Amino acid sequence: MKYDLIVIGSGPGGYIAAIRASQLGSKVAIIEKYTTLGGTCLNVGCIPSKALLDSSHHYHDAIHNFEAHGISVEAPKVDFGKMVERKAAVVEQTTGGIKYLMDKNKIDVYEGLGSFVDATHVKVSKNDGFEETIEGTNIIIATGSKPSSLPFIQIDKERIITSTEALKLKEIPKKLLVIGGGVIGLELGSVYKRLGSEVAVIEYMDKIVPGMDTDVSKELQKVLKKQGVKFFTSHGVKAVERTGDQVVVKATNKKGEEVEFDGDYCLVSVGRKAYTEGLGLENVGVKVNERGQVEINDHLQTNVSNIYAIGDVVKGAMLAHKAEEEGVVVAEFIAGQKPHIDYNLIPGIVYTWPEVAAVGKTEQELKETGIDYKSGKFLMRALGRSRASMDIDGFVKVLADKNTDEVLGVHIVGARAADLIMEAAVAMEYRASAEDLARICHGHPTYSEALKEAAKAAWDGQPLNA
Repeated sequence: MKYDLIVIGSGPGGYIAAIRASQLGSKVAIIEKYTTLGGTCLNVGCIPSKALLDSSHHYHDAIHNFEAHGISVEAPKVDFGKMVERKAAVVEQTTGGIKYLMDKNKIDVYEGLGSFVDATHVKVSKNDGFEETIEGTNIIIATGSKPSSLPFIQIDKERIITSTEALKLKEIPKKLLVIGGGVIGLELGSVYKRLGSEVAVIEYMDKIVPGMDTDVSKELQKVLKKQGVKFFTSHGVKAVERTGDQVVVKATNKKGEEVEFDGDYCLVSVGRKAYTEGLGLENVGVKVNERGQVEINDHLQTNVSNIYAIGDVVKGAMLAHKAEEEGVVVAEFIAGQKPHIDYNLIPGIVYTWPEVAAVGKTEQELKETGIDYKSGKFLMRALGRSRASMDIDGFVKVLADKNTDEVLGVHIVGARAADLIMEAAVAMEYRASAEDLARICHGHPTYSEALKEAAKAAWDGQPLNA
């Protein structure tokens, strides 16, 4: 069978690329080695983690906040099995939706491992040994990533686990050790802390979410610490050992002293790495860099001009929405259009509670590049909406060019930050100034008023409600 486009991988990048290409008139095939579509995000990542985060948040509210709202209930109990069942149902419904979209857009789906025969032919190998080869004028590599580990850690998938196993545990850990204070570790740590686990986060760097603005990192750590999560930053893990149902993590602190942590589960959350195993890149000479990522140019083309790569398998932040945008860009570029993507305006989000979201430059990046900037900050606790909902933690921080007033970065810790950040992204896409944001009438009472106030603080240093 011959196609205009073959997509290898059905995650957010792959399936969106396939849909957009089909909309633009291409005959498209998509290859997925697993039995369900949607990739890591829909099956063992974004969607199931958010399902558990929402369920555990409801439980946490029932225990800690209902009474203050005048709601008296008997002590709630967790039916963890049912919680996991609900998560699985959400995943099934979402992945089923992708199958519907493939049918709707007349995209042929091949189940099996896709590997290059040459630059235009891909072999599909099924689990039962059956093989077939299909031809594509253009091919997109969208095979995503898998959890990373440390060389000396043996992931047994029982007690020493990755995010994949953490989403389908049979019990709530009594004491969960989390190696890595990044997004995944904090989100899953939050889930189990809310459900009653003791949670200790061990991070090599001197702050959590190291890539985010320092003020954001400090605030998030303060809030999560208040919720009961323990943090051990500047700790380098040296060994992870399991004895029966117990796990011991040995680490060295910043003083050079060896310390030990014990728990019944250890979540290894030290990032993810590009997944290219079995692709047969060597058969076509597609280049990869020293980190195992597929090398691409500004049009997401590999060194083989008809082969493209998107998402986690290439450089940049490993985010589902980044992969989606890249998928659209490639499909439109192949169709002869001139799409663009501004990587500076791809938001980063942490779905703890309060949520964390950011877009643009951090204050540290602006300092390093020597850009003259001004900063405005507004605390969530100053909002009527925050007091009404009891979500008073966090702030909005707006960074703007000192000379032109153009918004250069926005950083939010607070309720619904994941949704609020898109106002900032839209404003920055159109190169709005802090004054522009400050002069837009925002609904009252809303969380979004904090963005207006922070923008005014950055513009003229005079927020109205602080």
